[in-house]
Amino acid sequence: MVEIDLGAKKIIDRLYSKGFEGYVVGGCVRDMLLKKTPKDWDITTDAQPEQIKLLFTDTIDTGLKHGTVTVVINGNNYEITTYRIDGIYSDNRRPDKVIYTTSLENDLSRRDFTINAMAYNIKQGLVDPFNGVTDLKNKNIKAVGDPNKRLQEDALRMMRAVRFSAQLGFSIEKETEQGIYVNSNLIKNISMERVRDELVKILTSDNPVFVSKLSILGLMENIIPEINRCIGFNQRNPHHFKDVFEHTMIVLENTSNNKIIRLAALLHDVAKPVTFTLDKRGIGHFYGHHIEGQLISESILKRLKFDNETIEKVCILVREHMSRFSKFNEKSVKKFINRVGVTNLEDLYELQIADIKGSSPPHDFIKVMELRTRIERILNKKEPLTIKDLDINGYDLIDAGIKPGAIMGRILNSLLDKVLENPELNKKEQLLILVKKEVNTQIKQQQC
Repeated sequence: MVEIDLGAKKIIDRLYSKGFEGYVVGGCVRDMLLKKTPKDWDITTDAQPEQIKLLFTDTIDTGLKHGTVTVVINGNNYEITTYRIDGIYSDNRRPDKVIYTTSLENDLSRRDFTINAMAYNIKQGLVDPFNGVTDLKNKNIKAVGDPNKRLQEDALRMMRAVRFSAQLGFSIEKETEQGIYVNSNLIKNISMERVRDELVKILTSDNPVFVSKLSILGLMENIIPEINRCIGFNQRNPHHFKDVFEHTMIVLENTSNNKIIRLAALLHDVAKPVTFTLDKRGIGHFYGHHIEGQLISESILKRLKFDNETIEKVCILVREHMSRFSKFNEKSVKKFINRVGVTNLEDLYELQIADIKGSSPPHDFIKVMELRTRIERILNKKEPLTIKDLDINGYDLIDAGIKPGAIMGRILNSLLDKVLENPELNKKEQLLILVKKEVNTQIKQQQC
């Protein structure tokens, strides 16, 4: 068992010296028993918040309403919560009020899962009234007491069950699973930000395919219903031996632990059900599913309150996951690099390779490798690839008499198009000559 953190031990010793109890509790005890170093050290005590604040010099009023005070020791934060019994959870998220108690077991009885309902200190040893150690050994996620009550108190616990299952490689106990299924619609009462955070933790775990449990347990329908359309969707295509959802799980399984790639893997074929067509031979096609997929993915990610950078990167990968080049035209490859962005290329290669692994064998990675090799050659030349690389900018165009706006944007894009084809043109003097020609062209077009 991992030893208690020195700061947490100092807090517990201080509590005992003043006649109070103190234990590390919850996830940190679980991690200690699993011989993992906890990321956070939470402490529970019979001391009430105002008493805790008198015992320690550096405190933060984190959640006084729910009995929590943060104590700062050597720059590290430790949340200390008073033993409590929770009142009614009218919003399926937090208790309307709490009642302080002097019973550690009463406090542990309100917690989510047995593996998180254990407390420990050096003085008293392990306190485990709900057989959390047994469930740890059996690799079981089990609700404390009545699953329906625990899950209705805090609907986010349903996603936490799946998350712990994914992170630890555990199963969810049958009655707890049934409770999740019965109460799955309550996840709609939880903020999208909290749902998003749990989803990301599932996807970036060592078992990202456990995200399928969200569908099995009825949660996905209330989070990303677009994913559920993929379940059982027969692709009717010799290149695909799995349905869309099964293929997606294989792709997920073959990607590295990276939030952007894992989200793109989950969403890359989300538009297949809505773009499906059958040809005269009865073979299925999904023309434009990558374009439609970008639009659907953007809608999903915005709904889940992802930041703009994540949305942009994921949507680029979804849009470009089908991009291959059988015949290399240097200008088109440069435009491709410009479109994807240099920083997204490695993620795209990985997604493309994973996508191929999820298709019918034999798995041919040649086109991806050829594309990568060609791109590396172009990047090594350090030739201009974006408008920022041009030896001219908006201020130069203003000096040339061009007003900021749509015309300036069109001129810069036109210059880039010429420079991509002929890098030698990227000299300010030559570009200004081209600008004059472009302005004359624009004027003639407007006159027509």
